[in-house]
Amino acid sequence: MLTTILNLISLEEPTAPAGGGMSWIFLVAIVVLFGWMFWKQSRDQKKRKEQIAKLDKGAKVVTNAGIYGKICEVNDATFIVEIAPGVKITIDKGCVFPANEDKK
Repeated sequence: MLTTILNLISLEEPTAPAGGGMSWIFLVAIVVLFGWMFWKQSRDQKKRKEQIAKLDKGAKVVTNAGIYGKICEVNDATFIVEIAPGVKITIDKGCVFPANEDKK
């Protein structure tokens, strides 16, 4: 019993528990996951900018509000879209997507 108490009181520093390297694996996995997410987001943004740049007068589009129309005029930051005969609206370029004619 005395040896047990002396062992508990000893001045030796406790050793690190086994498996301390596993935290590095999780850290690397998190960094890779975030890197992949940012890469995918930048790739999608680039694709979206290319889609908007391709839109020209006469292209059929749908707004983010679900309004279908045809581009009548292209300005720097906006499109003028005809949504019905004689009805034209001005809409921001970021709010317009190319229309899938199969769904209409």
